[in-house]
Amino acid sequence: MTRLTGLALAALMASTALPVSAETLRWARAGDSLTLDPHAQNEGPTHTLAHQIYEPLIIRDMTGAFEAALATDWAPKADDPNVWVFTLRQGVKYHDGADFTAEDVVFSINRAKSDNSRMKELLSSVVEVRAVDDHTVEFVTDGPNPILPSNLTNLFIMDKGWTEANGAVEVQNMDAGESTFAATNTNGTGAYKLVSREPDVKTVLTRNEDYWGKGQFPLEVSEIVYTPIQNAATRVAAILSGEVDFIQDVPVQDLARVAATDGLVVKTAPQNRVIFFGMNLGPDDIANDNVEGKNPLSDVRVRRAMNLALNRDAIRQVVMRGQSQPAGMIAPPFVNGWTEEMDKAETDVAQAKALMAEAGYGDGFSIQLDCPNDRYINDEAICQAAVGMFGQIGVKVNLNAQSKAQHFPLISSGGTDFYMLGWGVPTYDSEYIFNFLAHTRTDQRGSWNGTGYSNPELDAKIVSLSSETDLDKRNATIAEIWQVVQDEVLYLPIHHQVLNWGMTDKIGIEVSPEDDPKIKYFSMK
Repeated sequence: MTRLTGLALAALMASTALPVSAETLRWARAGDSLTLDPHAQNEGPTHTLAHQIYEPLIIRDMTGAFEAALATDWAPKADDPNVWVFTLRQGVKYHDGADFTAEDVVFSINRAKSDNSRMKELLSSVVEVRAVDDHTVEFVTDGPNPILPSNLTNLFIMDKGWTEANGAVEVQNMDAGESTFAATNTNGTGAYKLVSREPDVKTVLTRNEDYWGKGQFPLEVSEIVYTPIQNAATRVAAILSGEVDFIQDVPVQDLARVAATDGLVVKTAPQNRVIFFGMNLGPDDIANDNVEGKNPLSDVRVRRAMNLALNRDAIRQVVMRGQSQPAGMIAPPFVNGWTEEMDKAETDVAQAKALMAEAGYGDGFSIQLDCPNDRYINDEAICQAAVGMFGQIGVKVNLNAQSKAQHFPLISSGGTDFYMLGWGVPTYDSEYIFNFLAHTRTDQRGSWNGTGYSNPELDAKIVSLSSETDLDKRNATIAEIWQVVQDEVLYLPIHHQVLNWGMTDKIGIEVSPEDDPKIKYFSMK
């Protein structure tokens, strides 16, 4: 859609006497939301689209700070530290006109705790959620949980009646290729309502004129046209020509070009996300290598060698054009538990070769690397660069790059032995990383731990973090867990991502460290 068409549409919508400005925002990024079911995936672009339609109890604003959403107040119960009390916002309605009540919160949290949900790790300490009255909810936790509010910022609330009436109580099972009513239809309380959706093609939203937040947020965008454009050159051409107004991921090679174009601006900020490689080190043998009867990744010397082979500075300079920060740990600097010392990364090919020989792989081995090509900034190009680096120490890598829709199920199903993953930390605390990426994979934790690593002693320490109220003791435990993760080389960190948003100069917004633009905050000049 061209800018001229958009202006004509805006004029037409203005003629209908909308109470605030009528502006169409044409928004593009490399990949689409994977589903509209708000509990089926824990994935950035999926959450970002959901945030326009659905709401959690608490959100993070565009700076990353807490802000009240469907809850107006929250605190531990005065006489019971195992209970958090949430006071709910009154007068809120769903898009179909139904009232929002405590019953919906209880239903949604229990749904998000169910087996198919990819959000359940965030609720692993919650043993019960109960409605005290229509506008008060209590969360009962297994011991005091000082970080519970941080775990709720992407846990969206659904209308119990609508979900039940449409047979969507069960969370969509994406690993099984299931499609459900909730995967293609919505009924939220958010600032925008779904008009139409063509996955991987276009999603159209319109402003919710009955939104409770009128007067609190700009709400100057009346229509959102969201278009995934995987090809970087096509995405840039779209903003240069005026076909789109806002792209989340300006390719690093085009930053200067976009910024120098009249009417366009580029805004940059560090992202709360690390990009890394994971390795299936648990099994005695793996499928995607050429070594019979054993698993080279199970030897920590091989993992250390591969870590030393990665030239992160070269990736930063050549692939990322300076737009990344080399990483030595899989926690961004935003996160409690990050340290500058652990985040240092070293490249030493000679030492890496010596470790390979010591481990019995002086002649190397071959293995498949699974990589997305539409999720992270320059994801496939990073993988291509790493192929050459691993080759220097005899690890011959066969690159398999594909869409995130095909890539992520490989990790969740155990179908990959060597893979790229990126991890943001919306709670700003290391427990989130450990729960998903270091804990043994169980029904309640470790759903993104594709390494096969299992350490019961470490698991117990991870679980203890959700109920430890002595912050000094808790931080000491976090440091102990990180030491194990680092010593065992569970992952190969690559870099902390840097965000580059490109937009017309009529848009007023700053870059969110979560890379999750919430359009209700946008102003339109």
